[in-house]
Amino acid sequence: MKYMIIIYGNQELWESFSPEEAQRNIVEQDAFNRKYAETGELLGAYGTADAGQAKTVRVRNGLPAVTDGPYLESKEYLASWYLLEVDDEQRALDLAAEIPFASVGAVEVWPIPHEAPGNKL
Repeated sequence: MKYMIIIYGNQELWESFSPEEAQRNIVEQDAFNRKYAETGELLGAYGTADAGQAKTVRVRNGLPAVTDGPYLESKEYLASWYLLEVDDEQRALDLAAEIPFASVGAVEVWPIPHEAPGNKL
């Protein structure tokens, strides 16, 4: 079964880390990524740019309208996501608990019950 792991960013939280803490977080996350890529359970890990670099597209009357960034009502934004393929939900939860960010924020685990034909992952 595939699961999507979602981490939401918060600029204030990122800025609260000392340079040493930030570097340690990167090293720990890289170790997690390598470990579970080797087991085949981590299909992909993707970090997003900050919310200021995002665009929103809406089509109205057949014409696309592009605006800067998402409209955020909160301080949090989608910062990264992971795609896992594991035997069951408990394994997905166990891996999510090992993500370094889980110790300072929340990590969401979403089952992926449907896939479009032709997906590469």
